[in-house]
Amino acid sequence: MARILFAGTIQSDMVLLESQIKLRAGDAAPDFELMGIDDKMHSLSSYDSYKGILVIFMCNHCPYVKAKASALNELYDKCGKEIAIIGINSNDSADYPEDSFDAMKQTAGEKGFEFDYLVDETQEIARRYGATCTPDPFLFDAQRRLVFHGKIDNAMKPDDEATEKTMILNIEKMLSDKEITKDFDPSIGCSIKWKEN
Repeated sequence: MARILFAGTIQSDMVLLESQIKLRAGDAAPDFELMGIDDKMHSLSSYDSYKGILVIFMCNHCPYVKAKASALNELYDKCGKEIAIIGINSNDSADYPEDSFDAMKQTAGEKGFEFDYLVDETQEIARRYGATCTPDPFLFDAQRRLVFHGKIDNAMKPDDEATEKTMILNIEKMLSDKEITKDFDPSIGCSIKWKEN
């Protein structure tokens, strides 16, 4: 059960959650086949030439994701040649039209996102990964084994200033074959907006 940390006033429907453990260090990355904002299908095998994969469950409207836009761009600028960086939006766009596919294209253009941004319309991929919040990042090595699940940096609230670039440091460790001693360091963000069954 995800731990509810805060029912916020930023948005009336916002529930703040931490990352939860489903995949553990060493687990294989679940495959996917999802449409990207480039109107092409993407799967794990699309990224075979990279030394690792960073999958970030995110969306357009969450203030916690919005606050990470520059950090996401920095990740891509510093690591995107060696590490495939993939954003996945699993939110229910019927109830949250700001997270629609067209809005994803608009957001990527406005924020300057150059990484692949994919839509998980069925929400099956978020469930396979055990994603609970936005952003919820998962870092996999060249063998597609999980080496780190957790925060992008240590700015845990939208107004905080980051003093540690946690994900960049862990990517550098992975690429240098150094041990990532803290393989789970939870991210915090808005809950994924699940469809009502």
